[in-house]
Amino acid sequence: MKLNLRQTVIDFLKARPDERFKARQIAEWIFENLREACEEKRKNSKQDLSTDEAFLWQLVAEIGANRPEIQKKEPAIRTTEGRPRLYYFSLDAKYDEILRPIDFNTFGDGKSSKAKTVGKIVEHDLYPMLCRYLHAEFGLYPKRVDEKRSSNRNGPKGNIWLFPDIVAMEDLGAEWHKDIRDCVREYGDPRCRLWSFEVKLKLTRSNVREHWFQTVSNSSWANQGYLVTAEVEGADTMKELRLLAAAHGIGLIVLDVEDPTEGSEIRIPARERPEVDWDACNRLAEENADFRDFIRSVRHFHQTDDIKRGDWDLPD
Repeated sequence: MKLNLRQTVIDFLKARPDERFKARQIAEWIFENLREACEEKRKNSKQDLSTDEAFLWQLVAEIGANRPEIQKKEPAIRTTEGRPRLYYFSLDAKYDEILRPIDFNTFGDGKSSKAKTVGKIVEHDLYPMLCRYLHAEFGLYPKRVDEKRSSNRNGPKGNIWLFPDIVAMEDLGAEWHKDIRDCVREYGDPRCRLWSFEVKLKLTRSNVREHWFQTVSNSSWANQGYLVTAEVEGADTMKELRLLAAAHGIGLIVLDVEDPTEGSEIRIPARERPEVDWDACNRLAEENADFRDFIRSVRHFHQTDDIKRGDWDLPD
């Protein structure tokens, strides 16, 4: 039994007209009620979806990625603005803004889904969530940089604060006509933008400066650098983050661990650097095999205008 995700989402919402749901809630219903199809999908996936949470995150990501096609197929499927995005079925647009919003902190057993999820995750769990969000929201092509694939030639602390957790390439001309892309290549103007991300599970007033300057250190080579976290604790922490951002240009992304593609957001935009620091890139490439692979993929894109999906950490 194959899961037709787009039609399933449409059928789910049509059966509950005017009720609003997060993508996570729809995914949970699908997992609970179409288990046979979900297990078939899990078995055929190229990703590691062995845990139920990983599978739910994948469903949520695919619901977000398929949103344009879902709405094209059924125009009465609507979504709210802002974060988190809510999905609903409505035949009467004039009532859209006065529909009763549901409490998305309760679902199924009435307990807080976010509290249950946050308590179980570790930092490495955030990496695939971030990759899904970056590809779905910005069209980026992300790649994990594993510190275990780094050289130890400089000693145990020789590479401290050198590598980000995730790097990404942005195709600036994805929507351009081929003649424009070719022209830009001949002119030698940039065809892509390079991004860098340092990931931390939680930011507090006591650790925020250390994590921030780690991000400054390992993201200074890129056009844009971001510190990414699942939680910012306290108003003073957020105030400090804004002061640091103004001084150093690093941005902040807050990941929604329940609904990465729909609930995550850029809380502080990064200040773009017009040029990549290739000397810094050379240091990273000398020390880490994943970063060398990243640079090879960027070079291949510049030479051929082709993006090999297998080179990147993308959802199915």
